[in-house]
Amino acid sequence: MNSVALVGRLTKDPEAKQTQTGLTVCSFTLAVDRHVSKNAQVQQTADFIQCVAWRQSADYLTGYGKKGDMVELEGKIQTRNYDDRDGKKVYVTEVLADRLSLISTKKSSGSSRSDYPSGGTSISRDDISKAVAAADPIDLIDGFDTGIDAGINPDDLPF
Repeated sequence: MNSVALVGRLTKDPEAKQTQTGLTVCSFTLAVDRHVSKNAQVQQTADFIQCVAWRQSADYLTGYGKKGDMVELEGKIQTRNYDDRDGKKVYVTEVLADRLSLISTKKSSGSSRSDYPSGGTSISRDDISKAVAAADPIDLIDGFDTGIDAGINPDDLPF
């Protein structure tokens, strides 16, 4: 099964392009945090992942997304290749976005934008950093923090 779920920040303002057939496409990069254990301490680093959105997803992202905004994305990994101007074969691996949404915006001058449609909960990088710092490092397994209560009441679960 080829399935990817990412949450990361846009590295620059997204820009849409039109194909020759009129389809909208947007290539963008997400900076996705990753926690690494080194010498019994958890350190934070980031992976920069190339992504592509088409049609309405591309329109949505370019219409409302700005550099630093946090994006939630579901999609699949795809690989492709092409010959560059020098005739060398170039291989590209990227995430093709099936669904995406803006879940928070980068705060500037003490305020945040609220002009975009969003169904997500707004969280900030500081909130995530504080939660990770408060977690027991032994609970950090493969980048998933199992030690922090997600705010889900067990009575609300359908099973």
